[in-house]
Amino acid sequence: MDNKLTLSSGDKLPQLGLGMWKVAPDRCASLVDEAVQVGYRHFDCACDYGNESEIGVGLQQVLQQSTVAREDLWITSKLWNTYHRAEHVRPALQRTLNDLRVDYLDLYLIHFPIALQFVDFETNYPPGWFPDPSADDPKMAMDAVPIAETWAAMEELVTSGLVRNIGVCNFGTSLLRDLLNSSKIAPSVLQVESHPYLVQEKLLRFCQQQKIAYTAFSPLGALSYHEMNRATESDTVLTEPVIQQIARKHGKTEAQIVLRWGIQRGTAIIPKTSHKERLVENFALFDFQLSSEEMSQISGLDQHRRFNDPGDFCEEAFNTFCPIYE
Repeated sequence: MDNKLTLSSGDKLPQLGLGMWKVAPDRCASLVDEAVQVGYRHFDCACDYGNESEIGVGLQQVLQQSTVAREDLWITSKLWNTYHRAEHVRPALQRTLNDLRVDYLDLYLIHFPIALQFVDFETNYPPGWFPDPSADDPKMAMDAVPIAETWAAMEELVTSGLVRNIGVCNFGTSLLRDLLNSSKIAPSVLQVESHPYLVQEKLLRFCQQQKIAYTAFSPLGALSYHEMNRATESDTVLTEPVIQQIARKHGKTEAQIVLRWGIQRGTAIIPKTSHKERLVENFALFDFQLSSEEMSQISGLDQHRRFNDPGDFCEEAFNTFCPIYE
């Protein structure tokens, strides 16, 4: 078993990747090197994370040292909300390529189905959610850009050889259906929040039916959201008795059980960590298997609990009501 998902293009997406969201810029270069040594080949990045330049230093180092070849790496990045107009898509990608110090991406995703007014690269990069953060009462500035316009520009990136695969984040089945019906190149990947408290069984089944690979971000649930006040310590799935019981049975940590569940249900997962010991722990998922009963028990923890919801955090943090899932 090669632990990869075959995309519609024929390319193979490693099921386990390293999420770079919230990794401190001064940690990125060394973390990339450590991750490659552990065995990671899949790195999930984004303009909005504000650390692509530092990740690029790490990528350049491992490639120059011949630690790994470029074709053995899988590098994902994401188009930010302010660059949805067709004329801004390629320049946004080019900035990401320059920062990451690579000639092409394996995967480029539309980060959110939210189009915001363009912010010039020289004015603010990454631009975040406000056109003018220094305004007395800053708010998000929406832009009326159809997804079809953005997607057509994404398709041109594939045609030009700058991107091998394209996809979307934070889309539901209705938007996916519309995109499938209007696109020349179907989305290869959907990346969404998914963990035992947010199983999204119908969405996963739809993606598998349509041959769209499914990547789960925040695969451990609440852990990424404590410091952002979107979750409390009591929200963690890792203290669920069933998880602890299964972990004891297999001689694994609770986190390894939850991550293995994600792998075994046929998704890619991109847990984030800045710690070497966690890199090693999170990578050790392929020497054991959960039973069908254990898989069902973990899926049975579903609460439809979403921690990363623009319908909540945009109003709280950016003074703008912006639901996308309802």
